Amino acid sequence: MSLSPLIDKLIESLQVLPGVGPKSAQRMAFYLLERNRDGAQSLSEVLQDAVENIGHCSQCRTLTEHERCSICANPARDESQLCIVENPSDVMLVNKATGYKGLYFVLMGHLSPLDGIGPDELGLEQLAQRLDSGIVEELILATNPTVEGEATSHYISEMARKRGIRATRLAHGVPLGGELEFVDGGTLSQAFSDRRDL
Repeated sequence: MSLSPLIDKLIESLQVLPGVGPKSAQRMAFYLLERNRDGAQSLSEVLQDAVENIGHCSQCRTLTEHERCSICANPARDESQLCIVENPSDVMLVNKATGYKGLYFVLMGHLSPLDGIGPDELGLEQLAQRLDSGIVEELILATNPTVEGEATSHYISEMARKRGIRATRLAHGVPLGGELEFVDGGTLSQAFSDRRDL
């Protein structure tokens, strides 16, 4: 039984968010309507503004409301290093967790032929133009350690190799503070094969 077509539409709309199913969407909808109408109004306005005004950076493809994002527009960043990530959220994560001072290129996904995602969908032609500029000296591949992420990383490393650009990959392995008995076999195997001198 439906209480209201508008409530049903709100619940259905909230389910577009990742990890939000019907029950969670219903709780959110009733919370906003019963206890936080001001918050709901603010959310509505900010969401509308974001949808209308946020696009992609012309240089790195991350999300921004300007022609170039604040990272690409910052003259203090090292243009010789280019970190390749899959999503805009990865830019925020790397920037926050590391001392990386170079630039980024956001793929907006990874190679996945079964899903119809090839080099064109990832903007690899635009990446090739950046690599051909002669400014980039090191390509840091920070794609996810999945089968698709590894395939994407390999494809891009070949692009760099053909241009004589150094390509590095983020290390994978045992997490800091982790105990070997709790690490899965694949991670341990990767860590063992990627060991380094001390």
